[in-house]
Order: sequence, then structure tokens, then C-alpha cells
Amino acid sequence: MRLAVMGAGAVGSSVVELAGEYGHDVTAFADSRSAVVDADGIDAPTVLERKEHEGVVGDADPEEALAATYDVLVEATPTTLGDAEPGMSHVEAALRRDRHVVLANKGPVAERYGDVRELEADSEGRVLFEATVGGAMPVLSTITDIGPDHITAVRGVLNGTVNFVLSRMAAEGLDYEHVLAEAQDMGVAETDPSFDVEGTDTALKGVILANVLADGREYTLADADVEGIVDIPGSVLELAREDGRTVRLIVEVRAGEIRVGPRLVPENAALAPTGTTNAVQLETEHAGQLNVSGPGAGGPETASAILADVDRLAHE
Repeated sequence: MRLAVMGAGAVGSSVVELAGEYGHDVTAFADSRSAVVDADGIDAPTVLERKEHEGVVGDADPEEALAATYDVLVEATPTTLGDAEPGMSHVEAALRRDRHVVLANKGPVAERYGDVRELEADSEGRVLFEATVGGAMPVLSTITDIGPDHITAVRGVLNGTVNFVLSRMAAEGLDYEHVLAEAQDMGVAETDPSFDVEGTDTALKGVILANVLADGREYTLADADVEGIVDIPGSVLELAREDGRTVRLIVEVRAGEIRVGPRLVPENAALAPTGTTNAVQLETEHAGQLNVSGPGAGGPETASAILADVDRLAHE
């Protein structure tokens, strides 16, 4: 398959770097200021080196990447709330050309899911978005295989930054501010960590799960009940540990409700992963409880989920 990759952060760059290993060619690659386009396939090492040293991927305009020759648009620009731009416009441009879309950007399917599906219905292209929930974990594909109608609830630990903070607080008896500063020094947390620690990122993933499981209605972030971890004192985790339990930021999607907040769980439970690991628990009608865990973020890890979606489209 020929890929056009929008977004040159860790995920988009990893897709460009790894696409050849999966048998695909990248014919266009764009960051916010520039693009490189080659119908025969771009030279990935050269382009990525230029991005690292010069801050741009090429000399073309980003819009030229959308108009390039490709089979699948990989949308890996940053997630934005509300109008989900510019990701949503990229999705629309590809679908109107009857091209497929694979999303790493959560915005279009968390904030404008109905619009995405409407555009998809009028196109010969399809939209897949495994990478938007749980990074490398096959969460959405597992739901598809089981059948959304046969899943009664989904619970998950879906933010590596938050899980690292809570794990360190519990293991070392440290307070929130100390562990957050440590996470920022390690690059696990952003300079402004509010998107993670206030629960917004986890809630967006819950909204996407709700949309996939939905019975016809559309969900957005406004439908989620969200509480983060900012106000959790270290003493709570100490008391939990004495009782053989710990605290994790859990998203639960059940019967059309999306709830995110700190929850007490047994310290050896499936929903008590440590470090940056993520975990998802599916409650099914006929197969009982199914658990999936693994890396929930990271450039190569998330790129593997994107390229798995590309492979699914290639074999349809």
C-alpha cells in the first residue's frame, strides 16, 4: 500500500521509518510546515534526518501531501478538542478522494464520530483507528472480532503517564508532585501534564470505546464523567497498600455511560499494571472476562498498531 503520513511527531516518524518492513511505501510525509512527496516512495532515512536537524521534512507545502498519490492516509497530527482540526479536514480530504484513512489522532473519532462515519458512508475508503485506544494493544480489533453487541462493559487503564505516577507513588511512598517532576525529567510526562493527569486523555479513549459499542447515538467528551489524579494524596496509596490494594485511574464504559476516575483495585489485579503499561478488561456475554495489556504509547509501539490497520485494509 502507498501511504501519506500527516504528522511528523514520534508516531508519524515511526510509521515512516517502519513502513518498509511491513511492505508499504510512503509516498508523502508532512509536518505542520512542510512536506515531501514522491510517487515512487520517499527516502525515509534522509527525510527523518532532515526533520531532526532542520525541523522540516521537505520543501513542499503540507497540502501537497493530501493531494499526492496514496492508498491510505495516516493521520498522526496532535489530538485537538472540539472541532478536531486539522485532523478532521485531513480525514475529509482523503475520504472525498475515495482513499482509506488510518487514525492515530483521537480527535475525529472522539469529537466528531458521526461526521467521520457519514463521510465514510459516501466514500469507497474506510476508516480504521486501532491506535487511538491503547497504543499497541489490539483493543478495537478484539471488540470487532467478538462483536460489539456481545460486550457488556469495558474497563481500562489507558494512560501511561498517569499509571507511572500512581505506580511510583504506591511503590515508593512518594507524593504526587515529586513523582510528577520525576516523570517529566524522564520524558514520561509532558511539561504541561494536564491532558493526562486531569483524565482528559483517558476520557477521550473511553468516548471512542463508547462510540464503537454504541447503539446508534454519538458520544463526545461532554458525555464523560471525568476525575483526574491531581488531588490524590500519597497517604491514600499507603493505606491501600496495607490492605493489599492500590489506586489506578480507570475508565469504564457501560450501558452508554463513560466514567473516569481513581479506583481502588487489588494490587495484583489485571487492572493494576505497573509503570507505563496499559490494560483493558472486556466483559462479554458468552466468553466471560477478557484481558488485554501492553504498551499504551510510544512511537514504534503505536506505529505497529497503525501498520496493522494498513495491513487489514490491504487484505480486504
